Amino acid sequence: MCIDELVDNILNSYEKDGGINKAGIDNFPVRENVVAVLHDLQCLIFPGYRTAEDLDSVNLRYVTGQRVNRIIAMLTREIQKALTYKATQHDQNSHVQASHCFGLAEKTALAMIEAIPEIRRLARLDAIAAFNGDPAAKSGDEVIVSYPGLEAIIVYRIAHFLYECGVPVIPRIMSEHVHGKTGIDIHPGAKIGESFFIDHGTGVVIGETSIIGKNVKIYQGVTLGALSVKKSLQNKKRHPTIEDDVTIYANATILGGETVIGKGSVIGGNSWITESISNAKA
Repeated sequence: MCIDELVDNILNSYEKDGGINKAGIDNFPVRENVVAVLHDLQCLIFPGYRTAEDLDSVNLRYVTGQRVNRIIAMLTREIQKALTYKATQHDQNSHVQASHCFGLAEKTALAMIEAIPEIRRLARLDAIAAFNGDPAAKSGDEVIVSYPGLEAIIVYRIAHFLYECGVPVIPRIMSEHVHGKTGIDIHPGAKIGESFFIDHGTGVVIGETSIIGKNVKIYQGVTLGALSVKKSLQNKKRHPTIEDDVTIYANATILGGETVIGKGSVIGGNSWITESISNAKA
């Protein structure tokens, strides 16, 4: 079979089965672009830790300005695609005003930049929690540059902001990208308080409707999940609430939207919990 015939077979499969994401604002966001934006956002949060760039008091404003402009341009374009796609999926016969989606996208991208100082404050508290909570941590810098738990939490805080702004698709691309890197799966819809520490981290799963308070520490393999995965429950609270100052040790599984782990509780490793616990050790 010649090359032309092989190409024809592939093109025929495109026509038959779909699954093509062509260029243009009326198509799906591009994962590579979203990941590039995410990288730049992470660099804004902790400059100098993720890229080999010489930063000093002279060029910091210039480098930051370049990065901000790049984020706004690319994030606006990808959010516009996501909004346009969502609108056409709801009503395939409607004519979506590209300019309207662009305006919303640009407004959201600017809001993301405006939120960076607050996300930096939270990220710094998360880094301090990791340093204070891990005897093996030698410095805050070590935590920032190497701890997968902190990276997953920072990406969650970025993705959560966009999720709360109503941006479709893009928060999940971000969260699944860092999931692939770290083995930590945090849905961007979860609500997580400050000073959150994930130790080791591999296999951690935090579901969409989870609520986590302040100063919570969890170890590898912890699941905050749902008792049922029926599609009809997608708009219900399906995942547990973890109150302030809770520690959850490795491979514990806590399930259910009505399950509350009370303030100060300590959950032992390999526990299976489907009922609320009030300020106790399980």
